[in-house]
Amino acid sequence: MKLIIVVVQHQDAAEVVDSLTAASYRVTRISSQGGFLREGNVTLLISVDDDHVNGVINIVRQHCSTRTRYVSPMPPIAESGEFYPPAPLEVQVGGATIFVLNAQSLRL
Repeated sequence: MKLIIVVVQHQDAAEVVDSLTAASYRVTRISSQGGFLREGNVTLLISVDDDHVNGVINIVRQHCSTRTRYVSPMPPIAESGEFYPPAPLEVQVGGATIFVLNAQSLRL
């Protein structure tokens, strides 16, 4: 038994969840927030037998893509009232972060 933790961007979450449930995987969806860009994302918890891990990963791969964004970094501390606006940074966002953990199922 495996516990798969998948972190995806909010924009990709609905399609991923719909595809996983259509393939009969049970999914728990938790809203979360990323640290670098402080944007909303979604954490999915999926428990599957060992032989279904690749199926889950393939579905996630089909529906999550990386995107290029431009973000403005924090302005530098300037002395004597000088201010130089920083140039926007190009960053890659999106895709998915996947963790696969060993798990044990208990029924209470």
